[in-house]
Amino acid sequence: MGESRLIHGRYRLIERIGRGGMGEVWRARDESLGRRVAVKCLKPLGQQQDPSFMRVLRERFRREARVAAGLQHRGITVVHDFGEDDGILYIVMELLDGRNLSQLLEDNRRDPLPVPDFVDIADQVSAALAYTHEQAVVHRDLKPANIVRIADGTVKICDFGIARLGHDIGFTARLTGTGIAMGTPHYMSPEQIAGGTIDHRSDLYSLGCVLYELATGVPPFEFDDAWAVLVGHRDTEPEPLRKRRPDLPEPYERIVLDLLAKDPDDRPRDAAELGKRIATARAPQHTGPGLPAWTAGMRIGAGARPVRAPRTPPRGAVGELTGSWTAGFEPPGADGVPSAQERPAPSPATLTALAGRHKAGLSLGRLGRWEEAGEVHRAVAAEREHLLGPDHADTLASRFEVAFTLARSGRFADALREYEAVAAGRERTLGPEHADTLAARQETAYVLGRLGRHFEAHQIYTSVAAARDRTMGADHPDTLRCRHNLANNLGRLGRLEDSYKVACEVAAARARVLGDRHPDTLVTRHEVAYALGRLGRWPEALRTYREVAAARSQALGPRHPDTLAATYEVGISLGRLGRSAEALQLYRELVAARTEGQGPEDPETLRARHGLGVNLGRLGRWEEALAEAREVCALREKVLGPDHPDTLVSRREVAVALGWLKRWSEALSVYRQVAEARERVLGPDHPDALASRTDEAHCLEQVGRAEEAVGLYRRVAALRQRREPHAQ
Repeated sequence: MGESRLIHGRYRLIERIGRGGMGEVWRARDESLGRRVAVKCLKPLGQQQDPSFMRVLRERFRREARVAAGLQHRGITVVHDFGEDDGILYIVMELLDGRNLSQLLEDNRRDPLPVPDFVDIADQVSAALAYTHEQAVVHRDLKPANIVRIADGTVKICDFGIARLGHDIGFTARLTGTGIAMGTPHYMSPEQIAGGTIDHRSDLYSLGCVLYELATGVPPFEFDDAWAVLVGHRDTEPEPLRKRRPDLPEPYERIVLDLLAKDPDDRPRDAAELGKRIATARAPQHTGPGLPAWTAGMRIGAGARPVRAPRTPPRGAVGELTGSWTAGFEPPGADGVPSAQERPAPSPATLTALAGRHKAGLSLGRLGRWEEAGEVHRAVAAEREHLLGPDHADTLASRFEVAFTLARSGRFADALREYEAVAAGRERTLGPEHADTLAARQETAYVLGRLGRHFEAHQIYTSVAAARDRTMGADHPDTLRCRHNLANNLGRLGRLEDSYKVACEVAAARARVLGDRHPDTLVTRHEVAYALGRLGRWPEALRTYREVAAARSQALGPRHPDTLAATYEVGISLGRLGRSAEALQLYRELVAARTEGQGPEDPETLRARHGLGVNLGRLGRWEEALAEAREVCALREKVLGPDHPDTLVSRREVAVALGWLKRWSEALSVYRQVAEARERVLGPDHPDALASRTDEAHCLEQVGRAEEAVGLYRRVAALRQRREPHAQ
C-alpha cells in the first residue's frame, strides 16, 4: 500500500503507525474536512475469493462498524466513517494523541502504575463500559493495547466490534488440536475459553485482568505457554494483589478479585455497579467537622493561598465552606484574579490533586449526587481559576461541570450563567467553531429552552448545527444530535410542522448511518412521535411510540429504562385518545417495573405514579387522584427539592384535584404556591409561570374574587404580549 494512497477519494494515508494480524493502522488526513484521522485497513485473507463469504463479511463489517460509529461517549474512540475501497475494508477513527496501557506499563519499566493512576483508569473505563453495555454492545477483546490514555488524561477504549470482525475474516487464533477460539489469552474470560454465552460480564472479567496488571505489573496468570494461561483463567484463583503490591488499598484488591470471579454471577452486576464501588473506595474519610471528604489535602488557615470565590454563589454549607477558604484574604488584581505575569506556576502535585478532585466530582454525578458533585466542581473551579487563570482549559472544564450539575438540579438560571461564561472563554481561547466551544453553546441553548426562552435557544441551535455541519459533516453524530435538539425546540416555539419535519429528517439520517434499531435512531423516532402528538395526530403518535417501545424491548429488554420511557409515552397517548382505563392499567404495571428496577423514590418511578394519578382523575376518581398526587409531590420534594419542575407539576396536580372536588380555597393556595415558585425559578414571563398565574386567576373567580381575577388576567396578558415579539 503506497504512502500516498487516497482511500475512497478522501482519506490520504500519510504514515503507518500500527500493524497487526487484521491489517494496518495509518495516520491520515481527511481531505474533505482538513482534519487528522486514523484509518484502520482490514485486509481479508484466505477465503476472500469466495463471493458468498465476501458478501457475508461485508454485511457483518457494515453492521459492526455502524454499531461502533453509533457509540458516543468521551471514553470511546470516535468512529467517523467506514467503507470498502478496492477490496479493502476500512474504518476511519479519531487520531488519539496518547499511549495505550501496554505502552504506559513499558514506559514504567513494567512496574505497577501509581495508585491514583490505577484508580483513575479503572473509573473512566468502567464509565465507558457502563455506557456501551446500556447500548447492548459487548467489546469481547478488552486488553491494555485497546485502552488509550490521551494527553489530557482522558482514557478511551478502542476497537469495538473489531474482535468479531476478526473472527469473521479468519484471524481468530486457535490452540493446536483443541478447537478453542482464542482472543488474547491473558485477558479472556472463562466463558470465552469454554465457548459459552458471552455477555457484558465477560468484559468485566477482562477489565479485571487489565486492572490486575496495572496494579501489579503482571497479568493474573503469567505463563509462557498459552494453554497454561487458559487453564489458569478456567481453574485457578489469582494470587491476591496485595501479596505483590502491599501498598495497594484493600478495597481495590477486593474490587479486582471480584471482577475475576470464575462464575459471571459472582462478578459485579454491571459496570455501573463497578463504578459505584470504585467511587466508594476512592472517597477518603472526613478531615474535620463539617468538611466533606474531598477536602483532604487542601491547605487552609494561615499557610493557605488565597482562593477566589466561585462566580455562582454556593448555597448553605457550600457557602460556609468557601468562606473558610477565602476568609481574611484580599484577592489580588482589579478583578480578584492574578494576571498571568503575577501568577506563580502551580506545582505538578497541586494540579494532580485538583484533577483527582475533578474526577471525584464526576463520580458523584454518575451516582446522581448532583448537589455534592456541584460542591466539588465549584471548589475545584475556584482553585483552578486562581492558579491557572479564568480561561485555562481546566478552569473552563470545571465550570462546565458546575453548570451541568446546576442544570441537573433544576437550577437552570444559574446553569445558564455558567454555560455562557464557559462558551465565551472557550471562544476566546479555542475559536468559535472548536468542538468544545460548540458543546458549551449547545448546552446554553438547552438551558435557555428549559427557561422558556425558546427563540434564543433556536438561534443558538441553528448556529451550532450549521457550524457542526461545516466542520464535521451533515451525518456526524454531533451534528445530528444538535438537529435533534433543534427539532424539539421548534416544537416549543409552536412551529409544530417544522419540528415534525426536522425530526423525521434526523431519524432518517440516523437510521441510514446507525441502523433502524440503534438507540439514537429510536430517540429521534421518539421525538417524531412527540411531534405527532403536539399536532393532534394521536393515533399515529401511539403507533410510533409502540414501535419504539417494541424495538427497545427486543434490543435492550422489556425492563430496560429506555423501554419503560417509551412505554410511559404509550400511556400518555392512550390517555389523550380517551382510553384512560387502558392507560391506568399500563401505568400500574409501569410503576411496578420502575419500583422493582430503580426503587420507589426514583424520579422515573415517581413520573409513572404521576401518570397513574392523572388517569385516575380522568376516570373521575378524584379522591384517589388527590391522594396519589399528594404522595408523589411529597416524595418529589424530598428527592428533587421543593422548586424542581417535576415537584411543581405534582403540586399543580394536587390543586387540579382539589378544584374538581370543589375545594377552591385550598386549590387557590396551592396554585399560588406553584406560581410563586415558578416565577422565582423561571422568571415571571416564563410560559409555565404564566400558566400558573392563569390557574390562580381562575380559582379567584371560583371563590368570588372577580376583581382580583381580572387584575391578574390583565397582568398575564401584558407579560405574554411583552414576550411574544421575541418568539416570532
